[in-house]
This record gives sequence, C-alpha cells and structure tokens, in this order.
Amino acid sequence: MDIPAISISLKDLASAILTIALGFAIAEILYRWIVSLSKSSKYVWIFNEDTAKLLRNFVIIASILSALDRVGILNVTVFGTKLSGIIAGFLLFYISYLIGKKAQEYWVMRGGAEAQIKAKVFYYLLITLAFFLALNVAGFSGRLTTIIAAAGITGIVLGFSAQTVVANFISGIFMYFDKPLKIGDPVEVGGYSGIVHDIRILSTRIRTWDGLLVRIPNEKLFNSEIKNLAKYPARRVDVVVGIAYKEDVEKAIEVIKRTLDEIPYVLAEPEPMVFVEELGDSSVNLAVRAWAPSEKWFDVRVQVLQSIKEALDREGIEIPFPQRVNWFAEELRVKVERD
Repeated sequence: MDIPAISISLKDLASAILTIALGFAIAEILYRWIVSLSKSSKYVWIFNEDTAKLLRNFVIIASILSALDRVGILNVTVFGTKLSGIIAGFLLFYISYLIGKKAQEYWVMRGGAEAQIKAKVFYYLLITLAFFLALNVAGFSGRLTTIIAAAGITGIVLGFSAQTVVANFISGIFMYFDKPLKIGDPVEVGGYSGIVHDIRILSTRIRTWDGLLVRIPNEKLFNSEIKNLAKYPARRVDVVVGIAYKEDVEKAIEVIKRTLDEIPYVLAEPEPMVFVEELGDSSVNLAVRAWAPSEKWFDVRVQVLQSIKEALDREGIEIPFPQRVNWFAEELRVKVERD
C-alpha cells in the first residue's frame, strides 16, 4: 500500500465542495423523479421508493468519494489500483445487490407466486452484471481477461460436480415458461399428491394431503408427468354404484339423477350422466359422472356418494355385497348328530 503526502490547494478544496453539492442536487432530483415515476409506471417492482432511496444514497456517497479523491485523501494505491476506485466498485456492487433484492421482493409481491422464477433470474443477471462493472470501476479492467479465464476454468471443473444443480436451474426456467403448475394448485407428481407450497429456482415443494412437506428437484419435476387437479375451472366426479340384479335399472338411474340435481355444486352443464357400465359378479354397476367446480371437487364427491346411498336406501333399492355360489361335482352329504 502506497500512501502519498497530502497537499490540499484552495482550488482542489473548492472543486471538492462543488462536487459534493452537485452530487446532493443530482441525488435529490433522481430521487424525486423515480418516486413520481413509481406512481404511474407499471414497472413498480423496479421503480419504487426503496430503489429511489438506494440510488440517492449511492450518488451522494459517490460524490463524497469523488471529492475526497480530488483533494488526494483517497489517492492511495492498493493492489495496483487506487483506493477510491476499489471503494466505488464495492459500493456499486453493494447498491446493485440491494436494488436486486428489493426488486425481487416487489416483483413477487405484485406478480404473485408465478413471478418467483422470473424475479430470481433477473436478480442473478443483475448481480452478475454489477460484479463485472464493479471490477471495471475498481480499476481491475486490465486484469479482467485473466479473471474471466480463471473463472471459466473453475466453472468447467465445478460444472462436472454441479451438473444436477445446473440441470435443476435450467429446468426451473423452462417450467416458468411452460407453467404446468403454480403455488396453491392441487397436483399429483413424482408419486406424490398434495398442494404446491413453493416454487424455487432449483426445486419445488409440495405439501401432501397428510401434512408432509416434499421437496422435488425441478429436473425430476420437469421430466415427470404432472397432473394439475385445478388447471381448469371444472372437474368431473366419477363414481361407480352397484345395484342388485333383481332391481329395476331404470328406476335406480332416475333416483340417482334426481339426487344429483339436488346437490348444490353439481353443474347442470355439462349434464350429469348415469348409465350401466358393467354387469359385475354380484351387481349391476352404474357409472355416475357429474361435473363440479375444481376447488369443490372433493366435497362434491363425498356428497355424491353419501346422497346416492341415502336415496337408494329410501327407495328400497339394494346395494349388494359380494356373493359366491359354491358348486360341488358330487352331492354333498352332511351328517347331523343329535344328542
């Protein structure tokens, strides 16, 4: 570290004071402009009061550093570059980091859960760009090629050990554009069933119906078959009801249709269907198909089963249990002993 003697002239002092005053003026103008823009811009996730404050502070600090550099206070050489440049580069990176975090939070807050992946991609791109700009501001631009080459070699080495992480990252980006699911959707994926709890850049978390949290890597999720149980507004309820062979099929169908009409969330369009699906071993199996709002599907299914059972009982229509007839090739004789 080379610390030179400091000699401040009146001209340099006046220039430093003017630089600070100009910095404060520009900072205030920039702050007011961004605040006014946030009230009319649709990009409020980046143009907001928090961003305005951060930029104002950055301009003020940068003007102070420039003033100190003018009078020679920061004219110190560290690692072959001036201390003022290193501080300015660090501040640029730190302010960019804060802006990226705030922008990410605003984006998710306004765009909802679906904006998470987009917000994180923006954040990482901003941080990467700020890093290289900070190196240039700090005066390391002459060594930038060496740094990039070293980073490239390191990246190749780490790439072999981080293939899964990269695959999950890319799959997360692809899933954002494909949009097979969103937070709050009931899904069946990877052998698990439940509610999507969180979607992150590397993994997706599902809260199963029995209250467990399952983390599924995005690569596995992207390559799996995904059943989104609430993608469309309506979903069909399918149940099978067996009646005894001795019962009147037409009457049973009429009773079931009338029962479906009385259930509030069963949709009239598409119209419910009831028909003979199979002649089973012990019963005539009737297929019952009724449509319901996706968010009420489970409640409707429970109500359909209960209401049909009660209606058939009232009408005296038997729902049989499995029965078997045993046949013997020779006559079966049973000996009964009496006391």
